[in-house]
Amino acid sequence: MERFENKIKNEIKESKNITYPDFDQMWSDIQQDELKTNGGKPVEMLPRRRKRFALIAGLSVALLATPVYGALTYDWSNILSYREGIQSALDQGLGQTIEQSVTKEGVTLTVHKAFLDDNRTVLLYSLKPSASWAEKEVSFEQIGLKDHKGNLIEGRYTHKWNDELGMFQGYFETDWVAKGKTADVEFIIENIKFIGDANQSINYNPKDPNKQVFQIQKDGIGSITMETFEQPEDKVLLRSTVSFTDPEMVGKSWVRIEAINDMNKSIEEAEPSVFGTRTVTGEEVNRQIYKSDAIRKEGTKFQLAYDQTLETTEGIWNLNLALSKKHLENGSFKEVLNIPLIDVPGERKIHEMIVTPTQVRLIIEGRGRYYTFPYRDYQLDIGGTLLTGHVWSVQGSPNKMELRFEITGIDVMNLESQPMTFIAKHRIDEASGDQNPIRLTGISAEPQSLTTHIGEYPISWTYYMKDNNLYVESFSSDSTFGGVVQTYYLDSKDRQYGTPAMLGIFGDDNNKNMDVYENFDKTELDIFISNYTVHKRNDVLRVPLKTGK
Repeated sequence: MERFENKIKNEIKESKNITYPDFDQMWSDIQQDELKTNGGKPVEMLPRRRKRFALIAGLSVALLATPVYGALTYDWSNILSYREGIQSALDQGLGQTIEQSVTKEGVTLTVHKAFLDDNRTVLLYSLKPSASWAEKEVSFEQIGLKDHKGNLIEGRYTHKWNDELGMFQGYFETDWVAKGKTADVEFIIENIKFIGDANQSINYNPKDPNKQVFQIQKDGIGSITMETFEQPEDKVLLRSTVSFTDPEMVGKSWVRIEAINDMNKSIEEAEPSVFGTRTVTGEEVNRQIYKSDAIRKEGTKFQLAYDQTLETTEGIWNLNLALSKKHLENGSFKEVLNIPLIDVPGERKIHEMIVTPTQVRLIIEGRGRYYTFPYRDYQLDIGGTLLTGHVWSVQGSPNKMELRFEITGIDVMNLESQPMTFIAKHRIDEASGDQNPIRLTGISAEPQSLTTHIGEYPISWTYYMKDNNLYVESFSSDSTFGGVVQTYYLDSKDRQYGTPAMLGIFGDDNNKNMDVYENFDKTELDIFISNYTVHKRNDVLRVPLKTGK
């Protein structure tokens, strides 16, 4: 109740055109066990046990009956689980109340709240239809902001259906930041698409290691090529390559393979999957790892699943918004740090820190054209509260990266006075391979194996021919070894690199790698390790960013 009352107080301070209820009549209604909204309609109240509680609850409901408070009753946590900073700001009564709506084609778009600061712009919106859209998904042909010149500002969005409210709740987020304190923008949604699940049975045999091609020729999908590769711990990599006849489907349809057991239930992957890796020819490659006995069990079926547009409601829903940074000014500041990271090889430094009540960003610069930071886990200690960070690339600046920390559990009024320390854990170093050749002999369709060493680490190699291509797999029993990144062979003095046939997740425990050399026609080959990685899981880097006041 205290948190909610604080929201009410903050909104009263910000709003100039509030329709207040008739408090004298409201008190009379409470005494008569009846409460009415401004429109005169009774509001249902639960049986009250104590008059004091009835007064508090009745006062809150009466205030919520006015339009300006309606959005405050919505629970946004179901879509803000990965945007905790926005949820935290909501809990503290921060953000700009918008409450603007537009209705077209029986669909009402409402922007409820806005968060404009020096890190990002976030809008909380709802989409309410005239008829039920329950159990349906929607997407948009276009969504974004338009500046005063009409330029489209793109971003990310997500939404979920709220069955109780009968509408979608969502957020739109963009890295665009207003140069001044205020900005006049237009929020626009164009053409609402109803999305449904589509599937088609695939007669795939997981016991056949060869490529199997299936012609789909439907809904913009051309064909799908599937093949399996053995993995450590009795697992199987299912690799599928999808071609498209409609370029609009690329990146938007989430085409994937589903394995279904004899109980007609989906078989869960044994490890995180990688979907939608683009190829230079416009295909999408998926990598799914299953337990071997589960996927090869008798009765297992496979189907191609994808998102399909069922129908489109055409139209443009747009709202002119006057956004302001003043609602998130407290606790916002920037500092140019240029702190060298001396524990990291090469010339790297934390260049800048941007702090707002919803998020902290650290901009890290590295020397060279391409840049990686050799740690997997990131934390920010703000006055004893630990925040978890995530890596973001900086578009157009490959020698820079950002670490973003969603702020939660911190009073923003004291944010600027708190000490801050950056913590990086689980270091992964990359090293160049040696000049010792790895001799592959008797190359054929029959898998061959051998073991070599690089430094103190043993590497088990398996190689074989498949569909006129040479596959070279590497794996180490030493968990400190992070894996071979890439191999190559020498053609005269030129290096011919293998193409990675599987992509691992940075810092995971699976150190298996697979390279493919296409159109290979030899029986012997000397390959070399281009580079490899090594785990230092107990390595911790601490960098003080600012002292407390």
